[in-house]
Amino acid sequence: MSGSSGESHEEAHAKSTNTALIATSLGTLTGCLILPMIGVLFLAGVLIVYLLYRYMWPIVIFCSIFNVCGSGGDGGGDGGEKGDRVMEVNNGDGREELYSPAVPTDLLRTVRDAGALCFQIGPVVVAAQIQQESGWNEKLVGTDGAEGISQVPPDKFEEFGEDDDNNGKTSGLDPEDSIMTQGRYLCSLAKQIDTLLDTKKVKGDPLDLTLAAYDVGLDKIKKAKGVPEASDANTYVVGVRSSFALYAGVVKPPEGEDYPTMSPAPQPSESSSPTDDQ
Repeated sequence: MSGSSGESHEEAHAKSTNTALIATSLGTLTGCLILPMIGVLFLAGVLIVYLLYRYMWPIVIFCSIFNVCGSGGDGGGDGGEKGDRVMEVNNGDGREELYSPAVPTDLLRTVRDAGALCFQIGPVVVAAQIQQESGWNEKLVGTDGAEGISQVPPDKFEEFGEDDDNNGKTSGLDPEDSIMTQGRYLCSLAKQIDTLLDTKKVKGDPLDLTLAAYDVGLDKIKKAKGVPEASDANTYVVGVRSSFALYAGVVKPPEGEDYPTMSPAPQPSESSSPTDDQ
């Protein structure tokens, strides 16, 4: 009996020890699994927020500032119709008439001139791209060396830049030089894009392709045979287009308020000559 009783005690002790080891192992395993799962969920949440910010902010801005996205109920009304018009213009060809109060008065003629250099690019496109590139900051110097209000790539400014303000120098920090160079470069890109589309070497909307080429270079458009998916080019195109309705005058600020661009309201350029005709 004593041997049997001793054996039972040892078995019970072994079982107790095994149970403790199993519980400890399960706890450790659960901890090892939970921590990566939490990390994955966190990263997924960050990615979702990032994508919403990158791609949905233009819609959110228009809805919140202009109240043009419609509401519940009958889903129509003036807000819904205006929202439809905003989306139509933002998704259009950018050849709407430029709404002059949205542009600094001393740069209005230059923006119109740049937008009249070719059929493919209108002044609304030029103004919206300036909004995206610099927020009308003519003294901006980018990390890539691009200078001025239109942030034309340095090598392209050297190729297309001219002394458009007739001050004896050609500089990206001169807003007239920068904007007209932007127009010439855009037109050059647009014509090359038309050729690529005609020969079926790329696919997509001509204006989207042109804007993307301005942002990431024409070679990347050719290589991707369209707007590159794995790049910021799509975000750039959406960003430029999101201002079309602003510069076409489809949406306007309430009376007495500043024009609601994404930067401070347009002001006269310091470097422009006060004797320039508008």
